[in-house]
Amino acid sequence: MAAEQDTVDGRILRGRRRRAQIIEATLEIVRRDGATGVTHRTVAKEAGITTSLTLYYFATLDDLLIAALTSVTEAYTHRIRQLIDTEDDPLSGLSELIVESAGPGRERTLAERELSTLAARRPALRPVARRWRDNVAELARTQTDDPDAIEAFVALSDGLCTAILLNDREADPDHIRAVRSKALLRSSQ
Repeated sequence: MAAEQDTVDGRILRGRRRRAQIIEATLEIVRRDGATGVTHRTVAKEAGITTSLTLYYFATLDDLLIAALTSVTEAYTHRIRQLIDTEDDPLSGLSELIVESAGPGRERTLAERELSTLAARRPALRPVARRWRDNVAELARTQTDDPDAIEAFVALSDGLCTAILLNDREADPDHIRAVRSKALLRSSQ
């Protein structure tokens, strides 16, 4: 019985590793070539596996893109959840997270932005693409209950992330914090 359990657990573990390998290959293609470069064939080549194996784990291209976007948004969701639950100043924490998108997290942020933009054309991606915005809105609700201020805060946070990716200079968390705080104050008046 124990040997059978180890075999089942081993297969499950190998399956999870293979899925993660395929997702990382997908994200690498998105970072390098954009979302339009993602096909089962290109992902298989990037991962060093057969196309049929990518199809085994992800039957459709949408399944593959959703899994890739989910892997990125889950990390953001976790970080924002921590800010809401544990930080005295979640706005500062969000500023730091946004700054990271220009530094060590730039490549994943580029992939997330690319896939989120693709969601405008691929409805299957929209629920996952909305997670960032939903989480930022939840964080904003720790500061205000004004729906217009919350919407402005989310839009501004989105815009700041995009601006950071477009700028050729280092992001300044104090500047980001100040801009977002002013927007919250003006919206609440």
